[in-house]
Parts: sequence; structure tokens; C-alpha cells
Amino acid sequence: MSSHVCGRILLRAASSTLSPLSPQWPSLTQRACLSSWGCSGSGVRCRSRATMRFLSTRQDLDFQLSRVQISSILRANEQAVSIPEFDGRGLSVVRKFESNQLAANTPNEDRRGAATCLQTKGMLFGVFDGHGGWACAQAVSERLLYYVAVAMMSQRGLEELEHCMEQSRPVPPILQWYKNHGDYNYRESASLYVEHLRVFWQELLDSEEHGDGMSPPDALYYAFKRLDTDISLEAQVPHSSDLIRSTAIQVAFAGSTACVAHVGTEGIHVANAGDCRAVLGVQEEDGSWSALPLSQDHNAQNEAELERLRAQHPPSERDTVVTDDRLLGILMPLRSFGDVRFKWSLELQQSVLESLESGIELDFLNLYQYTPPNYLTPPYLDVAPQLTYHSLRPQDRFLILGSDGLWDEMSSEEAVRLVGEHLSGIHLQAPVSPTERQLNLGQMQELLWKRRALAMPTLDPNAATHLIRHALGTGQYGELCQERLASMLALPEDLARMYRDDITATVVYLNSDLVRQHR
Repeated sequence: MSSHVCGRILLRAASSTLSPLSPQWPSLTQRACLSSWGCSGSGVRCRSRATMRFLSTRQDLDFQLSRVQISSILRANEQAVSIPEFDGRGLSVVRKFESNQLAANTPNEDRRGAATCLQTKGMLFGVFDGHGGWACAQAVSERLLYYVAVAMMSQRGLEELEHCMEQSRPVPPILQWYKNHGDYNYRESASLYVEHLRVFWQELLDSEEHGDGMSPPDALYYAFKRLDTDISLEAQVPHSSDLIRSTAIQVAFAGSTACVAHVGTEGIHVANAGDCRAVLGVQEEDGSWSALPLSQDHNAQNEAELERLRAQHPPSERDTVVTDDRLLGILMPLRSFGDVRFKWSLELQQSVLESLESGIELDFLNLYQYTPPNYLTPPYLDVAPQLTYHSLRPQDRFLILGSDGLWDEMSSEEAVRLVGEHLSGIHLQAPVSPTERQLNLGQMQELLWKRRALAMPTLDPNAATHLIRHALGTGQYGELCQERLASMLALPEDLARMYRDDITATVVYLNSDLVRQHR
């Protein structure tokens, strides 16, 4: 492995029909390509808007997709759910949510989750961006919202759960999930996940301070930390089957960022670890839209994050902890689940991998046995989330959760404007400024093109699809470019990840009238 092709090497399934539960992995030499661990200094990793010129769509590939085919691809993983204003337990501040995913990796390494808390109040929404494969994001998407919900439950509620388990009776449901047709679960690992969730609530029961349950921010923080600990331990202990053990190790050695929002009548709590993002769409008095960030990206562009990380290691490592904008020159997100190659000692890593060698493809082990440079004082990585709280106001209209594949292609402000105008059906145009009146004819023509692009009609009822369409298909003046969009969607599997990332977007619409009543 060359020094610049490192880290988050993508493990792709041998075909799209390979079960996500299968322990089989393709040849690394056959399937290696660049992911967001990146390829520092290579100049190979491209972005759609700036670099499509390097690929001749006419000579090298056939990108002839019709408008119907484009919409069919974009809408394949759409989800739209309306929430009852009153469900028997209280009023809901969420009116509805819309979500969508578009894969670049095969299989998709992004995951998403949405659920109503049945034993407490509020709803949970999550976006999970996997790397080094989909295994960690899959496990986190299945488990994390349960950990949050259980942590918020009261002592009495937890006692009822435990009593039902002891009596082998049905356990009261904790979450009402809103699943999409394309979502799936680790069925073989379900018993393990339930067992460890039970250990979690038993420990909460043993705590004399649990009482009425944790507050949403405490529950979010504790759930992130506890689940990551469980993922680490599960990879180190024996299991009832080789498949479960293989899955546990893949989950631990792969990684996933996570951004989770708890939305209740009192406000929105966001927990973020990594480079997914939460943004609030605010409608100002004049009808315009503004973006209020509810999370910060944990990457090398965040100076505070860099200083936090460097402070945890000796001064002699100040210049090596983050190099080429990556953790140890490899990992772009600076917080994540899993990724035990950046958390465990080298001795523990080797011991765990050697215990799995029989029956496991060599390339799978070789990838994880690669030692990051300057690996001197682990751990270098943590999943501790950064918490944000926002008290809801009548002008707060929607929340956008997105994986970094969305934010690579558009700014938070652009995303909020697109969703806001999609919601209102009104495309605001600022008056021509005195400076703009001085433009020459060519410059005025360009200005008119840009203003015309903003007024183009919406093609998708689903706002998340609307975001993805614009993320990949926006042209020079902000207009939707059919040829660009067709090019991006028709890229073969082995090329797609070089030009775009997996994209996940969830738009949560808020009940402004209910917020007014509570003020």
C-alpha cells in the first residue's frame, strides 16, 4: 500500500446482490478506490462541479439518461412520513419529515434513522456516515436511538422492561420506527444487541440517581459513549457463531460518524460526532430564509477541534497528529464510532485479528492490519459528541440533517434556501443593486441567468430529493443542468466514488403553530 493511498479504503461488495449480512469481502486490489479517508496529494479525488471537465462524457462514457430515468434513480430511496399532531401521549412539534439517499459506494455506506420515543416524549432523527465499509454505520443506525431512548426512561419504566424480560413476556415497545423499504437489520446479531441493551438498562437501574431518567442532552452524550464502548468490547470477546464474531470485528474496525437530533416541544437537542451536519431553516420577517447551524463539523477545517486533539498528545506529536488535513494522515472525520485502529493499542489489534484469521479473506485482514504512521500514544480518536440546544421559535420552520456527501456539494445556506423555497413555493429575488446597474451587457446577461435559475419550478415533491437533485445537477448559474445530472448518475460503480460521495438528507418540518402556543 503506497504512502498516499491510505486509510478509508472502500470495501465494496462483489455485486449489488451480495447480502449485507455476508462476511465475504471482495479482493482489495479489485475494489480499492478513494473514499473520504482520501488520497492525500494524489489529485485523484474529484468533486462534481469543479472537475467533471476531466472526464469526457462524450468520448469515454455513455451518459444518455432520460429525464424519467434520472427521476427514477433519484427517487428510489425516498421516504415521506406525516406525524399525527396528537398521538394520545401529547402534541407533536414535528408535522412530517422527508428523507432520501443516493449511493456512490456499492453498497451505500450511509445510514439514516427516525423514530418516535414511546416511553418518553419527542422524536429522534439520525444520519450516519460510514467509512471503511458500511458495517459500523449499519450497527450504529440500528442501536444508537435505542440507547438514547432507554437513557431517558424513568426508573419505573426500566423496571417494567426488566420484569418483562425476567418473566419472558413481551417487552413494552421503546421506539416506533419509521423504516424505508430499503432499510435492513443485522438479523443474526439481534440477540447480541438486545442482550447488551439490557445490560445497559440494568446498570441504569443500579444507579441511585437515575430517577425520572436522563435529560435529552445527557442521554445523547451517554448513549454515544456507551454504544461505542459496547462495539469495542463485542469485537474482543467470544460469540456463539463465527458470523456474529466476524460481524462484530468488522463493525469495530470500520467506522461511522453520527448526527442525532431529539426534537421535542421544548426545543431541539443535537449530538454530533464527525462531519455530518444539522442545520435549522429559519424564515425571517421579510419572508427570506436563513440557516442556523446546530452542529459543527469535526474535521481539519475546525481549528478548535484541531487544538482539542493536539492537546491530548505530547508536544512532540503536534505536527503528526493531523497531517494533510487527516488524522495521522488517514482519517478525515476527527470523531467517530468504531475505528478501533485509532483507539486500541497495536497489541490488542493484532491479537483480535489473529483470532479471526481462519476462514476470513486475507485482504480483509490486511486492510485492518495496516498501521497508521506515528501511532505512538493511542487513543487518537473518540466518539464523544458535541451537544447543541436550540429553544424553538415560531420562525423556525424545518431541520435538515445531512451526511457530508450533501455538504460537499452545497453550503448550509444554499440547502436552507432550496428547502425554504420548496416549502413556500416563493422564490424571492433581491432588487437590482446600484452596483449591478453598472454592469456591462455580458455581465447583465449572466445576472439574468442566475436570477432566472432561482425561479425554476420544483421537480420533486420530496424536499430531500430536491436537495440531492440540486447537489449533483446545479450548473454555472445555479440552474439545473440535465447533462451534468445525467453524467453524475450514470457513472459506473468503479468511478462513481471518485466524483461524488454517498448522500443522505432528512428534512424535518416543524409545527410552528404549536411552538407559538408554548411561548
